[in-house]
Amino acid sequence: MNQIGLSMVGSSWLEMLNQLPHLTELHLSSCGLSGSVSYLTPVNFSSLAVIDLSFNSFNSMFPSWLVNISSLEYIDLSNSGLRGRIPLGIGEIPRLRYLNLALNENLSANCLELFRGSWKQIEVLDLGSNKLHGKLPRAIGNMTHLTHFNLFLNNVEGSLPEILEGMEKCDSKRPLPSLRYLTLSNNFLVGKIPEWLGQLKNLQQLVLAFNLFEGPIPASLGKLPNLTNLGLTRNQLNGTLPESFGQLSELSVLDVSSNFLTGTLSELHFKNLSKVKILGLSSNSLTLNVNPNWIPPFQIGNLGMGSCHLGPAFPTWLKSQKELKFLDISNASISDSIPGWFWDISSNLSLLNFSFNQLNGELPNTLPAFPFADIDLSENLLKGTVPLPSAPIELLDLSNNKFQGHIPQNISEVMPDLIFLSLSGNEISGEIPATIGKMTLLQVIDLSNNKLTGSIPSSIGECSYLKVLDLGNNNLSGSVPNSLGQLIQLQSLHLNDNKFSGGVPFSWKNLSSLETLDLGNNRLSGKFPSWISDGFQNLRILRLRSNSFSGELPLEMSGLSSLQVLDLAENNLTGTVPTSVGDLNAMVQEQKMNGYLLYGKYRGIYYEESLVVNLKNQFQKYTKTLSLLTSIDLSRNNFNGAFPVELIKLHGLIALNLSGNQISGQIPEKISSLRQLASLDLSSNMISGVIPSSMESMSFLSYLNFSNNNLSGMVPYKGQMTTFTASAFEGNPHLCGAPLLVLCHNGNSDNRTVLENDSSDEFLDKWFYVGVGLGFVTGVLVPYYILLVRKPWRRTYFSFLDTVIDRFVSVGSNRITSNRRSDRGTRFSF
Repeated sequence: MNQIGLSMVGSSWLEMLNQLPHLTELHLSSCGLSGSVSYLTPVNFSSLAVIDLSFNSFNSMFPSWLVNISSLEYIDLSNSGLRGRIPLGIGEIPRLRYLNLALNENLSANCLELFRGSWKQIEVLDLGSNKLHGKLPRAIGNMTHLTHFNLFLNNVEGSLPEILEGMEKCDSKRPLPSLRYLTLSNNFLVGKIPEWLGQLKNLQQLVLAFNLFEGPIPASLGKLPNLTNLGLTRNQLNGTLPESFGQLSELSVLDVSSNFLTGTLSELHFKNLSKVKILGLSSNSLTLNVNPNWIPPFQIGNLGMGSCHLGPAFPTWLKSQKELKFLDISNASISDSIPGWFWDISSNLSLLNFSFNQLNGELPNTLPAFPFADIDLSENLLKGTVPLPSAPIELLDLSNNKFQGHIPQNISEVMPDLIFLSLSGNEISGEIPATIGKMTLLQVIDLSNNKLTGSIPSSIGECSYLKVLDLGNNNLSGSVPNSLGQLIQLQSLHLNDNKFSGGVPFSWKNLSSLETLDLGNNRLSGKFPSWISDGFQNLRILRLRSNSFSGELPLEMSGLSSLQVLDLAENNLTGTVPTSVGDLNAMVQEQKMNGYLLYGKYRGIYYEESLVVNLKNQFQKYTKTLSLLTSIDLSRNNFNGAFPVELIKLHGLIALNLSGNQISGQIPEKISSLRQLASLDLSSNMISGVIPSSMESMSFLSYLNFSNNNLSGMVPYKGQMTTFTASAFEGNPHLCGAPLLVLCHNGNSDNRTVLENDSSDEFLDKWFYVGVGLGFVTGVLVPYYILLVRKPWRRTYFSFLDTVIDRFVSVGSNRITSNRRSDRGTRFSF
């Protein structure tokens, strides 16, 4: 009764069928059954050999009563909504040959316990996409009848056994002699790939992808005569590709992509691979060194050699490949033009990826293309006008080349089904065609970093599936259209670095999916759009810097619970910084997960979010690490009031810039609780009081600017604070101590700071008095002995000397006192 709708029968169907003791086969796959199947007593299925309840929705614990049916030979409970532990006794069912529990997701078992069962008669064992854990035991070597073994997408960890049970008794005994299909992909397996896999002579499929295997690929795998599918992608394998792989004459799929393989590949590596249709070598560091006239023995359908060294010349051996459907030779060190013959073989390509090379020259005005294909020619040196394909395609990425001219007016007619469009980073001029709004399936429009002029066509609001609109760094002008508020799926909006004027339309309040809003460096004005703080729970990045926005920030900023970057610098904002800024949840915790901000991902190609941030008084572009950044920049506005103490709750904050405002009050002593802070700029405000001594412990702080405030007291010059120069504190007339040249005199010997320059000043001061003293002695005593001889002269001399000394002492005392009170950086003048 497979695929017959039985959803209306209720939960009594199992009890009714249990009354048929002579039933031998039960087939109820894809019948819409639900409810619990975990309990059944007594069990009357004494003759049941086959039970197939796959593709139903039981949402039930595992039916452990199955282990009591000794007649069972075939069990298929795949994708049936089962959960709980797999009973260990299931491996003891004496006649069981086929067991499929795949795609239940919530079934669990410990491999070491589960596979200690006898499993002597089992032929097919499929436990894929569950929650099995633990290591695989050596006991799996006893499964001598096993032909299919699938543990795909579980939590199996540890290394594969170096030797299986039974192998040590006789060196000539082969392990798992019947095994043909082995799939252990998407687990957490580590260690080296064991050599015994090379002894599975009947093996046809070996898939170990998406694990953590390391070390070299065993050359013995190249001696498996029946192997048709070898999948080792996404591991940590190193060394080179064994030359013995060239002997796998039955191989149709070879995928070793995304490892750490190195070395050179020659014709010998492909000598007998006449049946290969899928060859994945991408994301390694392999070099292909073949004769320029080499003709491969295969007719490949899917070729991935991205990041392999193929250049500098364009690979001529591709000319022989007439069945290519997918071609990826990105980042392959090719610095050549694309030969004309290539376009003759490319019309059947569903994927063409030549990105990240140095391809030059012009493309044909009409690109040969297969319907619904993906074409990625980004990051090259291609020039000429923007080409259009000969057939409707779904993805076109020509970014970061040297294309010129206008965007073709008929772009919507040629590519009505386009999903991804990127022309970023070229020299394209003119206006955005209004017809672009007819491309209603578009998810990504990236026209940034060009020379576009004119206004944004309101028709873009018709692209209802749009997730990314990036028009940044152009010469666009006019007001931003209200129609963009219709793009309710929009996640990233960049209109930065243009000449837009006017205000932000109220209709944009509907953009509730928005994660990035970058309107920086325009001529926008009007009140700060207060509605942004309400309903934008997904907003991560808000950048409105360098415009003319005015007014106060809304009191309730805490509604932006996902906000990580707030950049409102260089506007005309007034009022106090709302206390609710301290409740921005995403900044309270340290960002530990580096999750790339990728949008509009389509068949492995995506728009990668980037942002220019003023950090440490330098503008820096963030891409890969943008998700780790937490920053607040409110600089160069007209904010007033006391320092927003609530900011110290943002423990994950990395950069804080409040410079160029009218903020007063004191720096809170607990500012050191901002443990992740790397950049702090409070310059050009009216902040007073002392610098908290707790800042000595802020070990991540690498940029500090407190200049031009009213700070006073001694700089806490210890710990991390010793890494900053005097420029960080200048313009505070009442600050003293290192690294400033102003000496502190507070009567406390413990707090007195004496710089090296000051010490030398005092040293010179002391020698000044010594010099005066010696001069005094010389000038007085020498004449004294002379005058001893003439008594009349003696009386006249000493009377004159008394008058001079009195005047000197009086004037010198006043001058010394005055200089000692002056700036220690000023030297005495004699």
